[in-house]
Amino acid sequence: MTGAHDLKFRQLAAELRQQMRQGVWPSDGRLPTEKELAASSGTSVSTVRRAVDELVAEGLVVRRQGSGTFVVPPSAPGSGRALVGVSVPDTAFYYPKVLRGIEETLSAAGARLLFACSDYDQKREDKDVRDMLEAGVDGLLLVPTLNGPEPARDYLARLAALPVPTVLVERRDASLESTNEYVCTHHEAGAYDAVRHLAGLGHQAIGLVLRHPSPTSGPVAEGFHQAAGERGLATVEFRAARQEWSPAAAERCLAALRDAEVTAAVCFGDRQAALLLGAARRAGLTVPGDLALVAYDDEIAEVADIPLTAVAPPKRQLGQAAARTLLRRLENPQLAGSRVLLRPTIIVRQSCGATQHTGTITSEESTT
Repeated sequence: MTGAHDLKFRQLAAELRQQMRQGVWPSDGRLPTEKELAASSGTSVSTVRRAVDELVAEGLVVRRQGSGTFVVPPSAPGSGRALVGVSVPDTAFYYPKVLRGIEETLSAAGARLLFACSDYDQKREDKDVRDMLEAGVDGLLLVPTLNGPEPARDYLARLAALPVPTVLVERRDASLESTNEYVCTHHEAGAYDAVRHLAGLGHQAIGLVLRHPSPTSGPVAEGFHQAAGERGLATVEFRAARQEWSPAAAERCLAALRDAEVTAAVCFGDRQAALLLGAARRAGLTVPGDLALVAYDDEIAEVADIPLTAVAPPKRQLGQAAARTLLRRLENPQLAGSRVLLRPTIIVRQSCGATQHTGTITSEESTT
């Protein structure tokens, strides 16, 4: 998992790109030394070096032995390589593996990457996209923030009308009116498989635990209820806002599950499952004996007190598939639009009571 050091060097690289666009560091001008940049940015020399390495890889700056690091003029050799803008909402949770897949695929194709992190701020994201367009990107890979001030449908329609090819990552519009291309985890299928797995272990009453708002909670609920309905299972649903989740919220959730006499629960996401695990143990319940748990995301599931069985979206594959989709679009603008769904895996651990079958339920890809 990408750590805080990775976040710092990416933030610094983004700041330097912005400064170059604004003319703070003019074309063919020399950047400050790594020590000077470290002092002015409040970061370490190693962080500065990684940030500059990224700009070198993108063809934005060049190191000249004995002279320093210089901004590459727009007409310099190599500037004709495809420049892809990438925006994600977070670089500490979930998206580092997605970014790794994107970077690997773009690098292998000789493309350059212009990176931004929105921190789930729709206005900031919108500005980043405008800045990337002004910087001359040939295409965009975006994880749009859909719970901002602009309604999701309007925002997605505006993204579909951008002047360069754009592929959405981990976001999609269910409306047939939408023309956006996307590559997403098939979250409905992931939740469906989680219920199927628990039903296969003999559970007839299963709870659904959700955090909201999230673009993922709706598809997870849809897949959960479809699987439960097909099997005639009893269900109960507990929802709480992301910021409300705490040990107290987990205890309320546990009370709702116990009132409904469920014996298992699917929890979106890992943190909610870990909090529910703690509440169950404080109440004297055993996991998985009294309550079997399946988490959703598989970011921190393995390090819970009782390792959590988890639905694991194929994050790295997601990034690779999104980058390939955009590159194909750049090579052939006449291609029919594509929408790719990647089925998650289920990593079986101790919390579901099936440790004798510990392993992975495989994923698959579908394109429409």
